[in-house]
Amino acid sequence: MSVSLESLMRDSAPAADTGPVPVLASLVSFILIGGGAALSFVLVSSLAIRLPTGVPNWVISAICYAAFILPVYLLQRRFSFRSEAPHRHALPRYIVVQLGGLAAATVFSWLAYNNLGLPTPFAALLVIGLTSGVNFMILRLWAFTHS
Repeated sequence: MSVSLESLMRDSAPAADTGPVPVLASLVSFILIGGGAALSFVLVSSLAIRLPTGVPNWVISAICYAAFILPVYLLQRRFSFRSEAPHRHALPRYIVVQLGGLAAATVFSWLAYNNLGLPTPFAALLVIGLTSGVNFMILRLWAFTHS
């Protein structure tokens, strides 16, 4: 192949870094991955709890939840945020966001039940929506940024 043809091919190839992911595409991917993980967690934890292990159900549930952290992190990093941030920076930040999300869900639950007096389905949807929204923004703006 001639040098001139090679130079044309290199120029026409898309750049590896295409810039930030549009918010809507990122949000849709975030919801699909999170929703899929939530459904998978329900299935896996339900099956694991049925096994005759002698381990308390809440411990099995916590272990199942913990087992999903790394795969969901990798999926969110790759597809939702298309981040190239090094794992040594992004993973600890992701874990901090998840712990913060747990705290936020606790506060949102308290508000939904105690202050607003919402029935359980509405309270749960409100907590999921608010917690997911806060997590999405913090992950997008901080955890998966490449600086």
